[in-house]
Amino acid sequence: AGSLRPNPPHPFVPADPAARAATCREIFAIQSTGLAKRLKHTGAKRVVLGISGGLDSTLALLVTARAFDLLGLDRRGIVAPTLPGFGTTQRTRSNAEKLVDLLGATLRVIPIGPAVSQHFADIGHDPKVHDVTYENAQARERTQILMDVANQVGGFVVGTGDLSESALGWCTFNGDHMSMYHVNSGVPKTLVRYLVEWCADAEFTGETADVLRDIAATPISPELLPTSKDGRLQQQTEDVVGPYELHDYFLFHVVRHGSRPAKVLYLAELAFAGKYDRRTILRWLE
Repeated sequence: AGSLRPNPPHPFVPADPAARAATCREIFAIQSTGLAKRLKHTGAKRVVLGISGGLDSTLALLVTARAFDLLGLDRRGIVAPTLPGFGTTQRTRSNAEKLVDLLGATLRVIPIGPAVSQHFADIGHDPKVHDVTYENAQARERTQILMDVANQVGGFVVGTGDLSESALGWCTFNGDHMSMYHVNSGVPKTLVRYLVEWCADAEFTGETADVLRDIAATPISPELLPTSKDGRLQQQTEDVVGPYELHDYFLFHVVRHGSRPAKVLYLAELAFAGKYDRRTILRWLE
């Protein structure tokens, strides 16, 4: 048994470095040109973008910086609030603030802890109970702040969520799934990391490139649960929703080719032989 056709485990990411770089260049150009067109159409000179120090918001910020450059707009018009909450790690916060500064955008630090604590008191939620209410209240508070700041500066909110998150529903309703223009909505998660790394190699230099490489090496997390006593991350997305490389593989074969689950399972077992067993693949496919 086997497949005569190529069956790469990361079908959205070309294995050949030159082909991968060409793909990244084209996608980055499509993203930034699309945003530039939206900016031109609306006449907006400012946008608001929540920056976390994670992969998705980093790529969105880089795309926005390039869009502003294309239109000859001042990058200070990119208002980038960082919104530290109960699970924000020093690594992501530091990287977020550094990157905004290096790109010449406008940093705003707006901690959400007091507002969310007040909200918990208002609705009678015990802050010691770290359930979906605890997590989603933070995401919704962040979105409220971003939209209100956008009104304040006369701009619109640039969204950061990616294709894989949308497909899995791994976003908060009335939270991070909302924006006025979502630059990453067509980019699968496995490709986001390579786009950020490509930006570090091809588009940006020096300290900016160093920060981008550290962001690319950061574990994927919504950072909504409190950190450990020594400040370490306690929540990793793939522990909950499964490996993104598997989900992107499934997405590719279902969306691009309309393949049935049995065929996707068969191909996935071949592509990930030695890494994931049938039971694991079937669990996340279901």
